[in-house]
Amino acid sequence: MSGPSVLVTGAGGYLGSQLIAALAAGTAQVSRVVAADVREVPAEKRLAGVDYVQADVRSPALIELFDRCKVDTVVHLASIVTPGKDSNRQFEYSVDVQGTENVLIACTTTGVKKIVVSSSGAAYGYHADNPAWLTEDCPLRGNEAFAYAHHKRLVEEMLARWRTEHPALKQVVFRIGTILGETVRNQITALFEKPRLIALRGADSPFVFIWDQDVVGCLLRAIETDKTGIYNVAGDGVLTIHEIAAKLGKRCLVLSPGLLRLALRLLKSLGLTQYGPEQVDFLRYRPVLDNSRLKNEFGYVPRLSSAQVFDLYRKSLQHGA
Repeated sequence: MSGPSVLVTGAGGYLGSQLIAALAAGTAQVSRVVAADVREVPAEKRLAGVDYVQADVRSPALIELFDRCKVDTVVHLASIVTPGKDSNRQFEYSVDVQGTENVLIACTTTGVKKIVVSSSGAAYGYHADNPAWLTEDCPLRGNEAFAYAHHKRLVEEMLARWRTEHPALKQVVFRIGTILGETVRNQITALFEKPRLIALRGADSPFVFIWDQDVVGCLLRAIETDKTGIYNVAGDGVLTIHEIAAKLGKRCLVLSPGLLRLALRLLKSLGLTQYGPEQVDFLRYRPVLDNSRLKNEFGYVPRLSSAQVFDLYRKSLQHGA
């Protein structure tokens, strides 16, 4: 079998497991698939033709693993997207930022030719002066108040340094919008599952969505082709919080930003919510991703628009009810 030999970090996660399934099914022409995750995959869940290894991206043994597996392409998906109740900022930083640095060191030490990294639109940050549509040339200003956004920004700053210092290691960086699919359940979908959706007075709170299978499609294209670069990954169009509520048959609870900020500060201080007043900016200044470069330069056209993938997600909720 010809094609690149591929190692996927975070292979047991939501995206990773779908990518491994696609590779195992022969969707892309590869010579070897190594699924690496900090959690061991039970024997009954292992797919034929895939080498499963238990590995922590923070471990010094990563170099030995990469050398032993002799892979030439690494898809780095390992990160803390939805922190657990016992998580903390130091642990999340160690996985997101230090883990990525460790992966990069292992890549350059063992002669990996290409790394594909899942970044996020959150790396742009949640700011009042964000343009209506963010392109890949916009500055990365992931707010320190949000661990995920800040860590993605730090990772991308690191990747920029490595592109200069280690040009032999080719990079594909995907800044991914809000992922939806039939089985997605995360912090954002939790907002949509409330009896009433929170809306901020004077803010549309626009969301750009991307179908999970389109993200997998982008990853497969990055593996198969010699494409490099940075690309926003989002479906066409946006949905405002009011349009989302209408599609769900729900009403919005419209609050003033100041009132919500005050309420969250109080509730968090009492230990009644994990969310602090910074969530107001998260809702108020949603980053809206322009996908022109993805379509025109990378050559991938998302199969579903933001509205279409939301409808798919909504129907899956109804079937699961």
